[in-house]
Amino acid sequence: MKKEGKLDYIEMPAGRGSMDLVKAFYSAAFGWSFTDYGPDYAAFAEGLDGGFQGDASEAPAKPLPILYSAELERALAAVEEAGGRIARPIFAFPGGRRFHFVDPGGNELAVWSDR
Repeated sequence: MKKEGKLDYIEMPAGRGSMDLVKAFYSAAFGWSFTDYGPDYAAFAEGLDGGFQGDASEAPAKPLPILYSAELERALAAVEEAGGRIARPIFAFPGGRRFHFVDPGGNELAVWSDR
């Protein structure tokens, strides 16, 4: 069950052309399995759900923690009101919509919604 404002997903970069190596590593080391969404994205459900992004233009520079919100616009307004900086406005992706923000400590996070 998805919970408002809680960590729900983590997205990590997988260098261009290394998706097969990344998947093979986590499969061999920890027994992970993956669901592929095209050649540049592989999702996993191994405790905390997440995915590896192989498209360099879309991949985060470092792991991207992603929170859930049923009301994305309300969450965006709350982030701004609390002093966060919107790094990427709301956009659609397969499975929902999300936005990225930077907290006062300089950490980039995202908030997503399936609505």
